[in-house]
Amino acid sequence: MWLVHNRQMQTQRVPVAAGVDLAVNIWAPDDPPTGATFLLVHGLASNARLWDGVALRLTARGHAAIAVDLRGHGQSSKPDGPYDVPTVADDVAALISALGLDRPIVAGQSWGGNVVLELAARHGDLVRGIVCVDGGWLEPGSAFPSWEACREALAPPRLAGRPGAELEGYIRRAHPDWPESGIAGTLANMEWRPDGTIAPWLTYDRHIAVLRGMWEHRPTALYPDIRVPVLLAPAISERSREPDKRASVERAAHELANARVHWFTGDHDIHAQHPAELADVMIDMADSGFFA
Repeated sequence: MWLVHNRQMQTQRVPVAAGVDLAVNIWAPDDPPTGATFLLVHGLASNARLWDGVALRLTARGHAAIAVDLRGHGQSSKPDGPYDVPTVADDVAALISALGLDRPIVAGQSWGGNVVLELAARHGDLVRGIVCVDGGWLEPGSAFPSWEACREALAPPRLAGRPGAELEGYIRRAHPDWPESGIAGTLANMEWRPDGTIAPWLTYDRHIAVLRGMWEHRPTALYPDIRVPVLLAPAISERSREPDKRASVERAAHELANARVHWFTGDHDIHAQHPAELADVMIDMADSGFFA
């Protein structure tokens, strides 16, 4: 069923599991695509619209792009569970098959990076390569001494019922260098109610369920099983050297069979902050034959 259609983007709902439909935004270039399709996967408590700037750049350079709202997020179905990483990766695999995609390059940001890493381990035949955007090596189960400590540190704020204008003002002040596509994409993480208040599309309880799935996930154990090319795209702030992140990325690059690293300077949501730069790196890697 098609929900939205304009020159740049179509939105469709695709069944991927019992009772679970995923909403996808499909971006097509004006001319027939000249290269691989890119499938774009968001992070925890995010949504497909954070990828709008990247998708526009990809299509401008001749590539089709598809951005997905994962289960519980955005416009997709919101089951009570499960939300473990393998289940979410299976959703993405089912989406690739349902859309008839020919081995797309799949990019995932943050938690989405872990999801696409799991996808490559479980369904490597469906993809020609993956891009892990400031994620894919996230392992809170190793970083915290217990699930309770992880939950206490990483539980989200309770935003339901807060004024939407207040949130928008905060986002714009916090990210003055972001393009409008990144701001609008971030605001799309929320349901905007008629009274002007907001609520996250991902409810608090489901957020905790996703976080528990991350706690249980061990991406480092998957590295030896992954044979498709992996582009690691970490972002690092100018204010911090983040030695733990550097060590995690270096380990992934060493243990994966075929990996390259491209560091970005900027925010964790580098796809929202510098979409053209990220898209250009992904396209250049594809054009070089890395994802052949």
